[in-house]
Parts: sequence; structure tokens; C-alpha cells
Amino acid sequence: MEYRHVQDAVAETGLLVRGGFHPGADDGVPGGAETVVLVGNAGPFMWDAFAAATGPRDSSGDRENSPNPLDDWTRGVLTPVAGALSARALYPFEGPPYHPFQRWALRTGGVHVSPIGPLIDPEFGLWHAYRGALAFDERLEVPDPGGRPSPCESCAEKPCLGACPAGAFTPSGEGMAEYDIPACVAHISSTDGEDCLGGGCLARRACPVGRDAPYGPDQARFHMERFLKAQGV
Repeated sequence: MEYRHVQDAVAETGLLVRGGFHPGADDGVPGGAETVVLVGNAGPFMWDAFAAATGPRDSSGDRENSPNPLDDWTRGVLTPVAGALSARALYPFEGPPYHPFQRWALRTGGVHVSPIGPLIDPEFGLWHAYRGALAFDERLEVPDPGGRPSPCESCAEKPCLGACPAGAFTPSGEGMAEYDIPACVAHISSTDGEDCLGGGCLARRACPVGRDAPYGPDQARFHMERFLKAQGV
């Protein structure tokens, strides 16, 4: 098995391979895998495949009347890929206990922690996510991401920290802002928060990296509404 074969198989689903690593005992990967390849989305590509497969929203705002249609779709397309590649599919939404996907993402060496918390990709900025992982019992040659530094290191203005209309991000002096979830939720769920709800987080949109890869309005609203539901709103 070669890494490019994994990339090709995943790409057919609308998802993307987002890097890989060889796990150690402290990485929390079940089953003693030799290689873990992370799978996710970047930009609008996944959403196009998901929307084509599940159709438009119904009157309740859900697709196919499922409480977690994107998770269902992800499992439906990635599990067969795992079987074809003789790998095990792992998902961030299955638990508890939940797999440490953010830590695994950092292990790939391709992303960095941003000042507002979400991981930043040097190409896609904050417009990416992890939807699953493929765990292999064999050791695959994983490409070196090249040691690209965090784009936040050379960003002097850091507009992400001051763009939130609710003031939900407060610099902590330790490199990452404190996130006031109640303030964020209160704003998004109010009439003043329509821009955030319909277009996505303004702090993310303020980032100068990945300006050509933001989520479209339908995808942005979908994720924001799921965020509110997770907070009981």
C-alpha cells in the first residue's frame, strides 16, 4: 500500500487526506496501528459532495431528518474506503471516550494552533476540519509536510483577535485567546448575530490566510446551527 493510493481512494468521496503520522504509545490510537492517515475537508469540496448526496434542507432545517447528517454521510463514505484499503476507520464524533483528533492533527506537522484556538493550515487558513482517520496495521511512507511555519508567527496585526462582535476572544498572554462560549452563543442566537450565523465566524473570516477557501453560506450556516444545537440553543 502506498500513501498516494490512500489519497486517490479518499478523494473519490469528496474528502481529502490531511496528513499522516506513525503513532507512538502516547498518541491514544487504538489497536496498535503503525500508520494513521487523517481525513477531512478543506474549502468547499466536501460540502459539494455532501449536498449532492443528501439533497436540500427540509422544513425542519435537517437533511434526511437526521440529527447528525454530516456525521452519517462521513461514516457512509469513509467506512467502505477503509474496508477497501484494509484499514480501520476512526471518527471524532464517536464516543465518549473521543479520539484526540486535534492532537493527531498536530502530529502530522502540517497545521498549527491559531491565536483563537482552531488549528490553522498554511494554505487553507481556518477553513478546514477533520472528519475521520484511517488506521493501518502496516507502516506507510508518509510525506514530510516540509516544516512550514505557522502563518500566525508572521502576522503582526492578528485581526482574528479583534473581529468578534461579541468580544468572545480575550488574549491571555500565553499565545492563545480565552474563548467565551456563552458570549458567542448569545450573540449568534440573537438578531445581531445573523452575519455570524449565515456567513460563519467573523474571527475566522478575518484571517488573511485561506481567503480563497472559505465555506459557502449554506455550509457556514449548517455548521453554526449545529454549534448552537450542541450548546442547547
